[in-house]
Amino acid sequence: MPVRAQDPGPAALNGARRRLLLAGAALLGGPSAHAAAAAPQVRDDSGAELHLRAPARRIVALSPQLVELCFAAGAGSRLVGVVRGADQPAAARHLPRVGDAFGINLEALAMLRPDLILAWRSGTPPRQLAALRRLGIPVYWSETRRLRDIATTVLRIGTLAGTETIARAWAASYLRRLHALRDAERGAPPVRVFWQVWPHPLMTIGGVQLIDRAIRLCGGVNVFAGLAASAPQVSREAVLQRDPQLIVAATPDTHALQGWKEFPQLSAVRHDRLVLLDPEGLPRMGAHTLDGVMQLCQAVATTRRRLAPAG
Repeated sequence: MPVRAQDPGPAALNGARRRLLLAGAALLGGPSAHAAAAAPQVRDDSGAELHLRAPARRIVALSPQLVELCFAAGAGSRLVGVVRGADQPAAARHLPRVGDAFGINLEALAMLRPDLILAWRSGTPPRQLAALRRLGIPVYWSETRRLRDIATTVLRIGTLAGTETIARAWAASYLRRLHALRDAERGAPPVRVFWQVWPHPLMTIGGVQLIDRAIRLCGGVNVFAGLAASAPQVSREAVLQRDPQLIVAATPDTHALQGWKEFPQLSAVRHDRLVLLDPEGLPRMGAHTLDGVMQLCQAVATTRRRLAPAG
């Protein structure tokens, strides 16, 4: 049975606060709360400038992670529509659904009369990108590429919704945790990691994926980091050749990694390092991403200890 990782709790390191102030000063800066409330404006992840006449009061979020980040920014009460799969936090479950991962019902969306749409750029079907723009409703395009981008997104949503005070507090806490995790793993011996996205067909993550950054932050090495695709399909032979020391999946399926036990030559199998993470954490890239990163770092650290020669 694969090991189910436990949340180890945040690392507390002496230098984390100072580094946060230095590295995050620009991020936590920006327009004053008064200026934002008058006519909020931000630059979204597509590079476009987004201007509102007044803070948004009716928001539609078109991905589950953006729903979570909207609540983190203190703007959850402004949500009037979401997509299927947006069931966290519980307060989002009663909201009208305007689509899913396969498409958006533009008519249902328009009937909600939003004054702001939060959209995941790479998660929006290409044919609907232009259609969303044609609605004439301001759209904030989100595309998370780095772990710190989650804090940036929360701050920008807070600016657009006029809830900057709450957004700043959440982002500061998030960045403190992120820097503590990074410092905790700095200089540790690397561990070869295979992240299994899907077993049939076998899929993993390439070097452009944000999960690859999380693996590196934890002191791991993604064995398929050299692949340019975000979620490439790979062969079992390729995994065996790279001999990962830790195999990880984030899924509720407790049998997702059982098939690897047929290959006792793998280091991960020999050392019983087949680990399941909480699917609500790291893969979702929402408010609980760092909980997933902490679980991953614990799995990497435990693997490192098991591989260390007895002294």
